Amino acid sequence: TCCGFTSPVWMDRRTKRTLIDRLNRDAAVIATRFGLRYRSIEAEAANVKRRYGICYSDGTIRIRLRHATSGKPLKYSSLISTLCHELAHLEHFHHGYDFQNFYAVILEYAREQGIYRPSRRTAAAPVPPATTVGEPALRTPRQLSLF
Repeated sequence: TCCGFTSPVWMDRRTKRTLIDRLNRDAAVIATRFGLRYRSIEAEAANVKRRYGICYSDGTIRIRLRHATSGKPLKYSSLISTLCHELAHLEHFHHGYDFQNFYAVILEYAREQGIYRPSRRTAAAPVPPATTVGEPALRTPRQLSLF
């Protein structure tokens, strides 16, 4: 709040800096493990509401830190999920099968390291059995709780 007024798009500099610093520390751990190189991790502009993150071809990654309508900081698990998504784009600059697999591997590593800790509000979808011997089972995607 400022002067008794709460703005839905306002976030104090200290909160913003703390989140970006933490994302940078966690990004360094993840990027080192997978041999990824990025230029910088930055906060997305306050007026961006249509995406959670973006990865530019020069390695700059921008992450939206706040909820689009309330202006409150997003859950850290949501920020890490977005970060992992954008880090995966450093290897695969598309949303195809290779990207999806790599993103899942990065996210699992982040989970194993205690970096990605989503809430346990929804149960994981069961993995269906393989349809053919030797064919990998397809996983049903889980909806992440972003807010």
